[in-house]
Amino acid sequence: MNGVKKVQILDGTTLKSIAMISMVFDHVGDMFFPGVIWPRMIGRLAMPIFSFFIAEGFAHTRDKKKYLGRLGLFALISEIPFDLAFDGRLGLGHQNIMLTFFLAGLALMLFDRIRGGNGPEGERIPVVKTVLGVLAVAGFAALALLLRADYTVFAVVAVFLFYALRQKHPLLRSGVGVAFLALTRTVGYYVATGFSFILLALYNG
Repeated sequence: MNGVKKVQILDGTTLKSIAMISMVFDHVGDMFFPGVIWPRMIGRLAMPIFSFFIAEGFAHTRDKKKYLGRLGLFALISEIPFDLAFDGRLGLGHQNIMLTFFLAGLALMLFDRIRGGNGPEGERIPVVKTVLGVLAVAGFAALALLLRADYTVFAVVAVFLFYALRQKHPLLRSGVGVAFLALTRTVGYYVATGFSFILLALYNG
């Protein structure tokens, strides 16, 4: 044998499938079993994983505008069934998570543009540009709150953390992103969010 093949623990497709199954448990529990806690606890695994892959997708896509266009399109498509499922009628009281992810993607694009990308190799980006970029992200987080998009500020900031720390050690990156969501959403079953760190730690990159 010329070498030992690496064992892939969890790839992107597997993680996304886990997140989707988790989301189904969460929504079914919310709509049909509002007094049962365990489906909602399972559902808490979804947000960190989806936020992680929104950041991954933005970082690796060849065409960021098309990527954002797809997020925006899915936000539009999702809104009517989202309203009917959770409110029973069309309205602006609560918007779907795809709108939040779309705003997060816009925040990442503006962040990069303000900072001038990642800068030439070996050249440090001025602190003032980074600060302005972070303020731009905060602005989109505030917009998500104003529009009453699902997970509001929390999703936008989580996506940003996963994106901004993408060059750091994978465990640090995952730990910071998950910790933010777990520590800021600690009401009742939301503490189960922390378990998503285990899944992201097993991601093979």
